Amino acid sequence: MANSSSITHFLLLPFPGTRQLQLLHFCLFLAIYLAALLGNGLIITTIAWDHHLHTPMYFFLLNLALLDLGAISTTVPKSMVNSLRDTRDISYAGCAAQVFLLFFLLSSEYFLLTTMSYDRYVAICRPLHYETLLGSRVCLHLAAVAWGCGFLYALLHTANTFSLPLCQGNAVDQFFCEVPQILKLSCSTSYLRELWLLVASACLVFGCFVLIVVSYVQIFRAVLRIPSQQGRHKAFATCLPHLAVVSLFVSTGIFAYLKTPSISSTSCNLVLSVLYSVVPPAVNPLIYSLRNQEIKDVLSKLIPGCFQKQ
Repeated sequence: MANSSSITHFLLLPFPGTRQLQLLHFCLFLAIYLAALLGNGLIITTIAWDHHLHTPMYFFLLNLALLDLGAISTTVPKSMVNSLRDTRDISYAGCAAQVFLLFFLLSSEYFLLTTMSYDRYVAICRPLHYETLLGSRVCLHLAAVAWGCGFLYALLHTANTFSLPLCQGNAVDQFFCEVPQILKLSCSTSYLRELWLLVASACLVFGCFVLIVVSYVQIFRAVLRIPSQQGRHKAFATCLPHLAVVSLFVSTGIFAYLKTPSISSTSCNLVLSVLYSVVPPAVNPLIYSLRNQEIKDVLSKLIPGCFQKQ
């Protein structure tokens, strides 16, 4: 039996033992990682390069791309290196850093998605007051609040998780340091210390979810009152990418953390963790670029022939 004071490293989940399958895992993660780097990098470059995109909606989208880049860079490179080197080790400090950064980036992204739903609400339901309610200073403050809340949330979770005594070894049943898997290594009586934070987290997540739902109820009511079909289509086109990203982010995260014990196998945990931590950062740029004509127009200038005007 080990305790937290004697643990110097953790052992991550080993991938299939044959060298061919390890290399397949490396190549698969490398392809996803490069896609995320390319997609989010293009989003950031496009918004920064074209001054016509210097609006609240694209400012928040730029922040989302930065968070996606950070989130996928926290877990995937280490997993690829482990597969390439045929090892499982991650240092204690490295594990703590993964937990902190992943909580920081994913929670900041959730808060930012909530802010983006407010942006869409103001743009569609109160268009005449859009510049007043969402001026540049207000946007900076809202983004700072999202990042700041994510930082504090991650700090509390990380400090609380790694203050628990670990007496069930050091093998983490996941390809990165995931809090539920680390908690399995702690003494059973220590879970009570995490309970208050989990309750507070659930309330916070539910509160943001309610704000998103209320915003979109008001948005859909306003859109349905638009007399022209072209106007309704344009309004929906600005909302559907955000709604798709929110649905992907929330559904995978909730299912990963609230699944029943009967489906809590190692392979199921692995698939779900990939769905909520790896897939969204790679897919989000694709969702936004395919549904956003302005981004496609700017990309066609940056990369001639990349997109054809429709």
